[in-house]
Amino acid sequence: MSQEQLNKLKIAIEKGKELRTRALSRKEILEQQEKELLEEIRKMGVDPDRMEEEIAKLEAEKERLLKEIEGLIPFDLIK
Repeated sequence: MSQEQLNKLKIAIEKGKELRTRALSRKEILEQQEKELLEEIRKMGVDPDRMEEEIAKLEAEKERLLKEIEGLIPFDLIK
């Protein structure tokens, strides 16, 4: 193996180490953000494992309220 090949390998290894370090730092930041978001969700009284259900419930409530509002508007008088 030539010196040039060894140098290329050393550079590749160093770049790999740098990428790994950056990835680990990013992972740590994202894990902290996830922890904060889950905490915020719990403070709102929602179980994070039931988020999908809560979203569906809120969307259904929104639709119900929109229909109720439409029913209260006298469209026949507005024409």
